[in-house]
Amino acid sequence: MEGLWDRLKGDAEAEREADKEMSVTLVGAKLAKAGEEFIFLGLPEKCEECKLKKSCANLEVGRRYRIEHVRDEIKHDCYIHEDGVRVVEVTEPSVKVAIEAKSALKGAKIVFEPVDCEETDYELFDLCHPSGLKKGDRCTILDVIGDAPGENKSLKGQGLKLVEVMREGKKKF
Repeated sequence: MEGLWDRLKGDAEAEREADKEMSVTLVGAKLAKAGEEFIFLGLPEKCEECKLKKSCANLEVGRRYRIEHVRDEIKHDCYIHEDGVRVVEVTEPSVKVAIEAKSALKGAKIVFEPVDCEETDYELFDLCHPSGLKKGDRCTILDVIGDAPGENKSLKGQGLKLVEVMREGKKKF
């Protein structure tokens, strides 16, 4: 039985990997490495005159992306990147976030609400307001990691858990 369980568990993990939505885009040649993550901030004005701008602008502004694969060695000229750009396949990675403990259940579907706090310079701020995740995003909790690290008096005694989430309903590219 143990072997069957391991196979089923492995199948579920493989299925989750296959469910990742790949997008093809262009990034600076120096940045084009599998495993690298970035937040898409939009295109500068200089890009308006480029014939490849639609290939660069096909990501959602403010979202975090991970480069999964760098396609062939071809570099394209670019007004912004001195070494040109390369074709890459990207996905949105899972995000670690601090949420109220009462909502922290593995497999649960939640609507992301940043923790209400008055300060911005405390240890948990980046976990309470993670880059790439926006208020109102629908997410699935992939894992409950444990209690959120650190304390902050502006959190008004809220019990927080650190969880790993994946955004649902991603924009189709």
